[in-house]
Amino acid sequence: MSRQSKQRKPDPWRVAVHRGWHEASAHPLFRAMGIGMDDDEDLPDGVWADILPEGSVRFNPRVRAESDLWAWVFAHLLLHAGFGHLDPRTAEPGDLDRPFGRDKRRVPRLHYQAACCVVVDRFLTSVGIGRPPHRLPHFPTEDETTLASRWTAGVPAEYTPSEHPDFTVGTEKQADWNKFPHELAIGVSSAATSAVTVASGGDPLRRKPPWELALGWFVSSYPLLGALAAGMKIVADADVARGWDISIAAVNAEAGELYINPLRELSTEEWRFVLAHEMLHAALRHADRVGGRDPYLWNVACDYIVNGWLVEMNVGEMPEGLLYDPELRGLSGEEVYDRISKDLRRMRRLATLRGKGLGDLLQEPATPGRYTDLDAYYRSALTNGLEYHLSAGRGYLPSGLEQEIRALDQPPLPWDAQLARWFDEHVRSPTRKRTYARASRRQSSTPGIPRPGWILPEEVVRQATFGVVLDTSGSMDVRLLGKALGAIASYALARDVPQARVVFCDAAAYDAGYLPVETIAGKVRVRGRGGTELQPGVNLLERADDFPRDGPILIITDGWCDVIRVRREHAYLIPEGASLPFRPRGPVFRMR
Repeated sequence: MSRQSKQRKPDPWRVAVHRGWHEASAHPLFRAMGIGMDDDEDLPDGVWADILPEGSVRFNPRVRAESDLWAWVFAHLLLHAGFGHLDPRTAEPGDLDRPFGRDKRRVPRLHYQAACCVVVDRFLTSVGIGRPPHRLPHFPTEDETTLASRWTAGVPAEYTPSEHPDFTVGTEKQADWNKFPHELAIGVSSAATSAVTVASGGDPLRRKPPWELALGWFVSSYPLLGALAAGMKIVADADVARGWDISIAAVNAEAGELYINPLRELSTEEWRFVLAHEMLHAALRHADRVGGRDPYLWNVACDYIVNGWLVEMNVGEMPEGLLYDPELRGLSGEEVYDRISKDLRRMRRLATLRGKGLGDLLQEPATPGRYTDLDAYYRSALTNGLEYHLSAGRGYLPSGLEQEIRALDQPPLPWDAQLARWFDEHVRSPTRKRTYARASRRQSSTPGIPRPGWILPEEVVRQATFGVVLDTSGSMDVRLLGKALGAIASYALARDVPQARVVFCDAAAYDAGYLPVETIAGKVRVRGRGGTELQPGVNLLERADDFPRDGPILIITDGWCDVIRVRREHAYLIPEGASLPFRPRGPVFRMR
């Protein structure tokens, strides 16, 4: 074989350039951008590449680097085009130098070029394309205009770019400058949708149903509910919908699941409205705020409020037959409930997304599984979404919705404050009476004149008490136990409750009788160290003749216990991180 017939080996450094270009240009972010790439021997030494105003990338063939470094450089240049830096209308009058060359290109001044490169590199660090060829500094959070105006007098050393600019700017008559930012926006939407599809285990090539398209729209295009949409699971099962009588949709906040009826034919815009409706129900915890109200009427009241917000925000298209009344605009769910509760017969004929006479706020999950408390997730998703929505200039929100979201951002009450509130609600403080049987001469102006003193009637004192069922098994933390008993004693004394009925429980129940509250924390001796059975202690208090019928019971345990059934007002005090092996009906306070 002659030498001429031998194939010439490709240059490995040029192969690295093309591999880097393919990695960058084939990324979903830049797939829609019609930008080409070619070499240019005229580029100065040390300059990797640049991009021309018409959208053409030039690279220096004399630079030898690995493909992942080239991928970062090319992605950097493509982002300059996508961020509108090639558009002369983006820069301020003092940010560009005078035109030069035959094509009248303009060179960005050093402060503007540095600001644009900082913004591009800051975005590129979160994309994961390639590897930066230099060490990245700590990036400021401002945009190009703010940074350029700040650096007019001088650019900090860590942000100073090379003398040869990464990009140049053309004249306003040369090209359609809106093309590149629009193409990048298409790429961002496509990348977000593909990421959600792959993360959920789906096939990005299959044809998606309209509710999945609606869910992907929230993630990619609507930041207020984007985090909620990414974290909630859609259950599109006809059998589940039939078993729970779900006409269109329902939601269970604790399970983080949104149930839809896949047999209902709605458009993508209508599914957007339906999904946003259910996500707001879950995130604002409407099911947990029912209190003593009628659950269905409370659901109807919340439907009026949520639908009004979505119509005002123009999110999707409201399906026909949903609850909407413009006259209720600006009212809270509690105010709407007070209005509609006056006409129960008419209101019970109205339909939610689940159906007529049925609430779409499910108290139990429609699918089996073990679920945890999602308060922190919903609070974080909505508050972060609100900040993104407002910072991105996505428009105004209904004032009622913004107030409810900001209310969620308030830190929850500590466990001891919640326990104090429970004492205020359920442990009645005895009412003092004045009597001359115990005269008082404490008034300094007239010490010789007796006045009535304050006393606590005995019949009231006997009722002002509460029960404590204390888990004394070996798994209980002595330090937390002392903290709990100390908090109980302090709040009981603040409510003028002199004594409490205490029952110790492990393998059996030990009735300690009525103990002065000031001795509970320091003088109570824990007796049992066996297994934990708390039900006998609860039964002892409920059947005791000397314990008030309406006396509340506080159960202190570490969660390692059997199922407990309590037939009167009660609460649980458990360590933080612990959980009960059953669904409690009373409030649960978690000690820290």
